[in-house]
Amino acid sequence: MSLTLTPLGNFPLINPGDDLPVILLNSLAENQLTLQDGDILVLAQKIVSKAENRLVNRTTVTPSDEANYYAEVTGKDPRLIELILSESKSVVRSRQGLIIVEHRLGFISANAGIDHSNVCGPWGDPDDWVLLLPENPDESAGKIRKYLEEAAKCRIGVLVIDSHGRAWRHGTVGVTIGLSGMPGLVDLRGEPDLYDYRLRVTFVGAADELAAAASLVMGQADEGTPVVLARGFPYPLREGKLSELIRPEEKDLFR
Repeated sequence: MSLTLTPLGNFPLINPGDDLPVILLNSLAENQLTLQDGDILVLAQKIVSKAENRLVNRTTVTPSDEANYYAEVTGKDPRLIELILSESKSVVRSRQGLIIVEHRLGFISANAGIDHSNVCGPWGDPDDWVLLLPENPDESAGKIRKYLEEAAKCRIGVLVIDSHGRAWRHGTVGVTIGLSGMPGLVDLRGEPDLYDYRLRVTFVGAADELAAAASLVMGQADEGTPVVLARGFPYPLREGKLSELIRPEEKDLFR
């Protein structure tokens, strides 16, 4: 088994309204890469959000009473807090400098995934612009996959990833927020180990494992490589969705 991760070099900056599938296909050609059956294209969330015009200027936001309350608790801009609340189902934890929420997509994250790094809007002070996650990352991945599969005449997967912190460990890691044409979880129950013991409870978060690996190649600062071609994914491709990876609240021992 060999997994190769190839970043797409010279990838252009994405602006609202850009045709991302076309740009991806052109970038693959520019990098002299041809899609093959079983390939997975891993995309940083930012380029998907930018293409879908998920930019918001904080000066256009009016904070609610709830936003003002959490702004006082956290010390954050109440306009940013209002955006966080609008993207969330509930607030899980908050303290000075931090607000953890259950995102409307189901996962737990800081600031509802709203980001300011590598974000610049079309007018006003650049510091006022923030970027929301895609409205429906699974759907976004599916549209990109459909276009690329039709153009390349092969079966692939598409993975949309973001950087999240973790409750029990320092540092952010790449995680899946949307996928199409590939598994989120892989069920290994019944498979034998080296001593022919049959696994009973093992599920592999295969999409998150690939997300973390691709994130290492993408980088987090000014690398400018938001797309990685993964070849040699060790599990069969199938239809998948983000909800596979979300632990239901009734099975969450820590909430």
